[in-house]
Amino acid sequence: MRKIFFGVMLCVGLMFVAFASFKNRSIDQNTKILTVIDVEKPAPFDHIRALYDSLHVDSILSYVAFEEAMYGAEAFDKAKRKDILTVIDFTLPSTEKRMYVLDLKHKKLLYHTVVAHGRNSGDNYATNFSNKHGSYQSSLGFYLTAETYQGGNGYSLRLDGLEKGINDQARARAVVMHGADYCNVNLVKSMGRLGRSYGCPALPRELNTAVINTIKGGSMLYIYANNKNYMASSTIMKTKLAASKTMLAQHDEVENTSSPTVVLN
Repeated sequence: MRKIFFGVMLCVGLMFVAFASFKNRSIDQNTKILTVIDVEKPAPFDHIRALYDSLHVDSILSYVAFEEAMYGAEAFDKAKRKDILTVIDFTLPSTEKRMYVLDLKHKKLLYHTVVAHGRNSGDNYATNFSNKHGSYQSSLGFYLTAETYQGGNGYSLRLDGLEKGINDQARARAVVMHGADYCNVNLVKSMGRLGRSYGCPALPRELNTAVINTIKGGSMLYIYANNKNYMASSTIMKTKLAASKTMLAQHDEVENTSSPTVVLN
């Protein structure tokens, strides 16, 4: 009887060891899956969110506008001056400060000012956009700042549109950054809006020279409007949408992976 008893106990012990080994191996396999998805391949926009937080502009600059601007700036990778990023948010009315010049290296907001839009883009809000000559409308998307010159509007900055069919006629249309008397907050009291340009992002004269000297010579400018037509036409925004879908799919895969809570710690 003793031999039978010890034999049974030995079998039970071996079964327990085998089960424990199998369970640990399963946890190891789950850990490997989670590591590949959750650690080695972080969400593609995490670093953009961290940069946005470090700038402390959440109360004045839309994160969506900033994220799109940063994604495009990194994707185009044409800027000689990667430390400076300018964002214009045309979801805001002309009566509000909707242009932001950011120092990404030192995590600073350098300028925050009003900016005019094209006369045929809308009244207080810019809602219509064009790349056509004679449209007198603003163009959305990504630009590279170029050289300065003295013109009819004084000290001005040429802009090169980077998106074909969307803003690539900017230089030919003479869409430039310049100062303008009509870009004056005092006009708001009488007109209910700023004056409008022929499509140029015009600035208050008192800030024009300083802003142009800060961003000239190859920094990135992004004009945002949360516009469906732009999102559907912009190759760079289509790429961003695809990256977002991939990120969500990875997140869902992590959420749906069956594993003990301890594996995630």
